[in-house]
Amino acid sequence: MKFTLDWLKEHLDTNATAEEIGVALTTVGLEVEGIESQGKALDKFVVAKVVSAEPHPNSDHLNVCKVDAGTGALIDVVCGAPNVKTGMKSVFAFPGTYIPGKDFELKGGVVIRGQPSNGMLCSAAELQLSNDHDGIITLPDDAPVGEKYVDYAGINGVVFDISITPNRGDATGVYGVARDLAAFGIGTLKTTHMSPVPSVGPSPIPPLPQQFADGEPKAIRKFAGRYFRGIKNGPSPDWLQARLRAVGLRPINTVVDITNLVSLGWGRPLHAYDADKVEGNMVLRPARGESFDALDNKVYTLDETMTVIADERGPLCLGGIMGGIRSGVTDETTNVFMECASWDPELIARTGRKTGIVSDARYRLERGVDPALTEPGLELATRLVLELCGGEALEPAISGEDVFPNTVVEFPLGEVKRLTGLDVSPERIDAILRSLGFKTSGSGETRTVQVPSWRPDVTQKADLVEEVMRMVGVDNVPVEPLPRLNHVAQRMLTRIQNRRRIVRRALAARGLDEVVTWSFISNADATRFGGGTEDRQLANAIASDMTDMRPSLLPGLLAGARRNGNRGFGDVALFEVGQVFLSDRPEGQHTFASGVRTGTARQDGAGRHWSGKAQSVSVWDAKADLSAALDALGVDIDKVQVLAEPAAWSHPGRGGRVALGPKVTLGWFGELHPALAAELDLEGAVAVFEIDLDALPEARKKASKTKPAIELSPLQPVSRDFAFVMDRSVAAATILKAARGADKTLIKQVDIFDVFEGAHVGEGKKSVAIEVTLQPKDRTLTDEEIEKVSAAVVAAVTKTTGGELRK
Repeated sequence: MKFTLDWLKEHLDTNATAEEIGVALTTVGLEVEGIESQGKALDKFVVAKVVSAEPHPNSDHLNVCKVDAGTGALIDVVCGAPNVKTGMKSVFAFPGTYIPGKDFELKGGVVIRGQPSNGMLCSAAELQLSNDHDGIITLPDDAPVGEKYVDYAGINGVVFDISITPNRGDATGVYGVARDLAAFGIGTLKTTHMSPVPSVGPSPIPPLPQQFADGEPKAIRKFAGRYFRGIKNGPSPDWLQARLRAVGLRPINTVVDITNLVSLGWGRPLHAYDADKVEGNMVLRPARGESFDALDNKVYTLDETMTVIADERGPLCLGGIMGGIRSGVTDETTNVFMECASWDPELIARTGRKTGIVSDARYRLERGVDPALTEPGLELATRLVLELCGGEALEPAISGEDVFPNTVVEFPLGEVKRLTGLDVSPERIDAILRSLGFKTSGSGETRTVQVPSWRPDVTQKADLVEEVMRMVGVDNVPVEPLPRLNHVAQRMLTRIQNRRRIVRRALAARGLDEVVTWSFISNADATRFGGGTEDRQLANAIASDMTDMRPSLLPGLLAGARRNGNRGFGDVALFEVGQVFLSDRPEGQHTFASGVRTGTARQDGAGRHWSGKAQSVSVWDAKADLSAALDALGVDIDKVQVLAEPAAWSHPGRGGRVALGPKVTLGWFGELHPALAAELDLEGAVAVFEIDLDALPEARKKASKTKPAIELSPLQPVSRDFAFVMDRSVAAATILKAARGADKTLIKQVDIFDVFEGAHVGEGKKSVAIEVTLQPKDRTLTDEEIEKVSAAVVAAVTKTTGGELRK
């Protein structure tokens, strides 16, 4: 919300500077987003004198002028204003000045029909000071030539822009802001006279009946209207127009400007109708599916959940949101019916969201305005209408009843110390609450506090503590360290939180960059990766490409890789740890860790190098990343099943599944299927993996958390090589598992170091060579013992694989 310093001082008697007020506003919770000069956009415009104005030799509507702008030399200016004349004073813009009313920057050295023009004499419309574009601004003869126009016109004041939280409807008016500042000690709050204005007769529009059936949404609570007869409408006074422009509002006419003034000044929205355009009786009722032509020049379709003010022809106003064009007040209006109503904030917010209308009235009413200001607000507007437009005010037409919170809170004063650590005396607490409009009674350690009508958000003692803390200052809240515990703190992270932390560190250590992608993806992407079903589609999708909850993290990662590739970064390594949705049930929400490598983004570096040919990523890079992540999570890759069962998104012969038994899948790895890569517009090799962190088994609890002493044998290990010929279909994991099981005491490690296929090993056969490492512990092995273990290895591998030792 914006307001000027001068406007604030109409409600607050203070000598504080703009900087001091800005600090105070932020301290009390009305965060200042900006403090700027009101006339900043007009800072380059100056007062100038037209020394001469002669008809243009080549035009019948232009004049060639000599202008004195205080530079010491006369400036040639071609001007088309009908009121330009010799000796007058006006507002001048030098070349290079931005003209806000025309949205362009004035150029120099321009030749207009053969005559040079090096500046511009400006109208009020061109400076966005009013809608008057019939001629240039005329200034008094004593206006000082060369002085900045903003200084001469007094429009260089300070404008505050503050952020209002949703619970502070009372601060949406300048008066409410002044009340907070007065309570903080910045100044003294001034009172506003809102006493009833005498009426000259009965209103031709009776109190509006409320036509709501039982159970229908009823946004209206109380409606107060007043008929004005014989007014003279038109442009509002300069001071009122200047005030509205300073806060970004365009002046319309006096009546409309008065409603905006009361809305911004006291947080009390009003609306005015041209009474002569009302057809028949006015009523309050639900909408009936009608079309509504609003003042923003858009047509809206209204439903039965919305409240309208209507006549016999249809809606005149969408209640609490915006008026309609049909009953709009114009300069020719002579009879006005002005409304000031109390509305249900929740229903106003709901209507605003449905229609998408963002208006000043909605902004205030959905936050909750003071219901006690319904009739006084109308009386205040009445005074302004009679003062500025003349005419006669008839009796108010009032229907409905106000709904007051009438909240009373029993407030133990010790809560201030308990919740904030602030030491505030009872006398100061009482003074703060009373200055904010709260009524306190009682003595001792507890006060009975009556909450004012404009603070419906205050409902409990913690809210009162917040009010005291705001006025004392959040900066004064003591900062104290937590007490030191005399024992080791228990683990704070949950099992899944700890797994997320561990896997992030492990993947980042392997050179992958973490990304965060949307949980919503397109239906096409969801279908490609196992989703796309109706139960996981969003009922209110925010975009056409965000219609489904993601069944996998890979669509987002691959999209990120594609965007990088399109920008010339084809070698990327990305990972994400986040939630996927395998169904629409709570148990279908799992946490996955997934990664993507593209191009040559292998762990040892991407791109070309003088030492050798750059290798593209492959299935083995994906498996290595998955294995490293599982190892960090405490899962031994050698003790789980690595199956040649690729995922649906994987290349058929270059992918696998990691499992624990037939039912529990820990993850998948592989190269992306070429057809899928083509659909996703990905070029080159793409290696990916997925890990289901929720599927990992819980680590077994040990009897002691103390790590055992490391056991290092002083004896030298012994290695033996074996080569076996077997069917090509035998998996490497089967060979390794068989060899390790030959002697679990002595065999420390088994590795495959060679795989060979050729005609001399047989059709459909392959030769696999393994290295078996024996580690004696208490004595050196004899040749007989080594041969015994070697024979056991050969027997185990040939029995399990059906192969034979290669001669």
